[in-house]
Amino acid sequence: MADLKFTVEDNPAQEDIRTVINKLVEYNSDRQIEKDEYQPLAILIRDHNNFVVGGLVGKTQWGWLFVSHLWVTEFLRGKGYGKQLMAKAEAAAKQRGCSYAYLDTFSFQSLGFYERLGYQRFGVLENFPPGYQRYFLKKEI
Repeated sequence: MADLKFTVEDNPAQEDIRTVINKLVEYNSDRQIEKDEYQPLAILIRDHNNFVVGGLVGKTQWGWLFVSHLWVTEFLRGKGYGKQLMAKAEAAAKQRGCSYAYLDTFSFQSLGFYERLGYQRFGVLENFPPGYQRYFLKKEI
């Protein structure tokens, strides 16, 4: 094994990235883990010109909803649109057989918003980014 080498690559080839991911998925499937039924999810708010003025992006996988991004344009904030996006995402996730949801947010974003929706903190990274915290939250849906 002396001929092995480590390389740090700033711009790795997509084929190399796919190899690592595919081999991990293959390993997991050999372990009797439930089939990886990854399904993207997007819920958008559009104005009368069909422009996106808010939205939620995430996925469902292994009985969990993951909300990766939630955004509502400035002039619509505080009017319940974010809450409606989350409710619609949770309803869609339930239809897909999910029982749980998780997400993360930063201390300069919407921690209180998610907690008011019933999400509970289960982890925090301090100084990520420096001077702030990154919170991880979950909820039974």
